[in-house]
Amino acid sequence: MVNLRFYSILLIFSFVFANLNGQEVTYTEYEKFDNRTDAYTVVGMTGGHLYTYLRNEEGSRLEAYNDSMKKVATILLDFFPQRIYQVKFITYPDKMMVLYQALESNKVVQYAALLDASGLLINKPIEIGHTKTGIFGPTKNYYSSSVSDDKKTILVYTATDKKNEIAFEGKWLDDKGVVFKRCKASFKTENLPEHGEVNVANDGTVYMAAYTPIGAQDYTDQYWILKLKPGSLKFEGKELQLGDKYATGGYTKIDNVNNKVYFGGFYSDKKNGRFDGFIYAAFDIATDTFSTRRFIPFDNDIISKANGTKRNYSFDNYMVRQLIVKNDGGFVLVAESQYVTVRSSFTPGFGYYSFYSPYMNSSVREYHYNDIMALAYDNEGVREWNTIIPKQQYSQEDDGVFSSYALLNTGGTLAFLFNDFDTRHSRIQLATVTADGKSDIHGLTAEGNDYPDWLPKSAKQVSGRVMVVPCFYRKQICFARVSF
Repeated sequence: MVNLRFYSILLIFSFVFANLNGQEVTYTEYEKFDNRTDAYTVVGMTGGHLYTYLRNEEGSRLEAYNDSMKKVATILLDFFPQRIYQVKFITYPDKMMVLYQALESNKVVQYAALLDASGLLINKPIEIGHTKTGIFGPTKNYYSSSVSDDKKTILVYTATDKKNEIAFEGKWLDDKGVVFKRCKASFKTENLPEHGEVNVANDGTVYMAAYTPIGAQDYTDQYWILKLKPGSLKFEGKELQLGDKYATGGYTKIDNVNNKVYFGGFYSDKKNGRFDGFIYAAFDIATDTFSTRRFIPFDNDIISKANGTKRNYSFDNYMVRQLIVKNDGGFVLVAESQYVTVRSSFTPGFGYYSFYSPYMNSSVREYHYNDIMALAYDNEGVREWNTIIPKQQYSQEDDGVFSSYALLNTGGTLAFLFNDFDTRHSRIQLATVTADGKSDIHGLTAEGNDYPDWLPKSAKQVSGRVMVVPCFYRKQICFARVSF
């Protein structure tokens, strides 16, 4: 199915040449943790300390660490209701905001709370909205959010696809957690539309992707960028003309510096065919038009690099994960090969990680996360370089929690951190891509804490050259600080 919903990292990519010569790994102490019932999040840096969030049988709390990853404080979030559904932290130099959904009776309530640099509650949490759940309790993420690049505007919204309409309800918050605008809006088409990722610009304008799936592969035959000013009651739909092409696996991102919205993805010449190339488009906010639209077929160079990793290579399982906007108006597109298979068998496969038990059911879900592809484009949509980072990850019944990768952007180099568990022992691999597209892959030495299993997909870049990665070891959790 077309997937335009993957969350992304937007970091200004200035391409000042820099090498990652060495890495230092420092672990926190272990905490008791059950991955079936408990929750964790890397919060980020505030007030000179690194914060993580944990929820287990002891309650919800923040843990504060110094640069040596020694715990300096534990802050109980005692204002949290007993049943928490979703938690998201937004950090600032001197404070942090937490958005959380709570289960209260038969409804889900969305709250926002402001904390100081020590993690202490500043004011009473604000209720943003609430909605009833079904008779079986919560079955989805009822509220979503998007944050502007400058973090001065936070959008909390619901978007529902129904018949020939996308129904939207949004509330705009400032960086103090105060709601300053709210509205309900909709977008209607003759066909059945679906909404994709939602971005909010620094001026508060919302840009939502919308498309109409078609064919057995659910490719897209129509694609729009929907524009909504704060408080407006109707979306302005700007269609990207696809001609006789079909879009798939695409992604949009706002460029607040050059006042553009970029679209990058793949296309097929047939509604049920294979991927034939890349789509590059730029929507100019000032003129309210698509100033650039390009369909770029796969060329011999990229096909040759892809075939170097395996035979009969196909791009069909790729999905765009990030668009990293450069200061000059160009961007880097990062995509990953990912798919899920279902096998009816009582015999486990040979993936390093597996939560599979033959007593669960007769069907086994198998998660495949393979090669990473990075491509750089200039501000005219001309490709500058491309590179493919080979990896092969396979697991069962774990939602791919140990798979995929973490991305760190230093401003001059991209660093991809991922597990290599195609052996009896997992190894941490580091792949770097420089400003001119040259790549290097080597193992990352990560001694200490009895070699826990890393979760790169849940990692977070907390400063220019520091990333924090959650790690599991038996029924425990710790966090690894990787300094580049």
